[in-house]
Amino acid sequence: MVEPLPQTPEGVELRHLRAFVAVAEELNFGRAAARLYVTQPALSRTIRGLEKLVGCDLFQRSTRAVSLTAAGAALLDRTRDVLAGVDAALTAARAAGGELSARMDRLWSPVEETFNGDLAAMRSAFELMHAEFPVPEGVGLEPVNMGGVPGVRLVPADDADTTVLYAHGGGFMLGSAYGYRGMAGAIAQAGSAWVLAVEYRLAPEHPFPAARDDVLTAYRWLLSCGERPEQIALVGDSTGAMLLLAMLVRARDDGLPMPRAAVLLCPGVDFFAPADDPPADAEQHRRFQSAYLGGREADDPEANPMCADLTGLPPTLVQSAEFDELGRHTADLVARLRAAGVAVRHDGFPVDGHAFQVFWSFLPEAADAVAQVGDFLRKPDAIAP
Repeated sequence: MVEPLPQTPEGVELRHLRAFVAVAEELNFGRAAARLYVTQPALSRTIRGLEKLVGCDLFQRSTRAVSLTAAGAALLDRTRDVLAGVDAALTAARAAGGELSARMDRLWSPVEETFNGDLAAMRSAFELMHAEFPVPEGVGLEPVNMGGVPGVRLVPADDADTTVLYAHGGGFMLGSAYGYRGMAGAIAQAGSAWVLAVEYRLAPEHPFPAARDDVLTAYRWLLSCGERPEQIALVGDSTGAMLLLAMLVRARDDGLPMPRAAVLLCPGVDFFAPADDPPADAEQHRRFQSAYLGGREADDPEANPMCADLTGLPPTLVQSAEFDELGRHTADLVARLRAAGVAVRHDGFPVDGHAFQVFWSFLPEAADAVAQVGDFLRKPDAIAP
């Protein structure tokens, strides 16, 4: 007769397991208590309670050190799996209930409310939104000057063999390298790469080609510092992705070697097509476009990659959202890249929102997208032309 499996001791709660993992990872009750936002005596009581419920000691304690017992080590990996499963289940439930979409809306709405106001208010709201996004734990942040173009460098905790130039979105009028430190940090962590976010000049103060030339200067600087092209990748979101394409076309025409790969996160293809906008959005869209182009035509191939010769560009990953008002023509961009002989992969995500990857810290689809960027940065040559 097969004996039934023993049941989980009655009274074990998630708080016990989270406390156990925190102490096991920190091996210090003080640091674990700070991590959990509880007092050290309260944490000690929780661990003693868990040990009583389990029926054995999980830690060896001395005045100088804390270490796992054999029983504690056996429990740790399984407990991590349990907590990860619970967190995943809760995330799926919240997504089904609309909580994650509502959270995205709460973050984005204050920015939208400024669109009919002055530019300073828009820029402030945009920076405040991005300030809500964390830099991944363990990723360092430091200033950098790239041949006269300022920026910030995100340094991964692990060794890196790739350097990424990151161009942020914001309609060429909003955003900053520092503001996008959370997104750039996520790329640094996922791809085990140094990420240099470029502080390119913004319109209307500095219309085209100022932003493109700043990113090109940063790229030239990397090459002049001894970085091999095969060690460099470019990543940009929204209009930053279109900016990278314009820079690559100019770099190619100037005879510069191409980088190892390019990643376009929800490229703002429709920035150059306000005529296709709903009437309520068209006027605001034209305002941004006019500020950036500075008198140039929207079909100028130097400014608009959709009108440029795209041959010779590096392997490219394109990510798009299913319901993205600024990405309605993303498939056309992908088709143009393929027609030009560029090795390109296009991944779509069932998300309602432009540049959704910035929500990587709480949106599962965004976290998956960032992880895929990391995989691509390691093996861009896996894409067939």
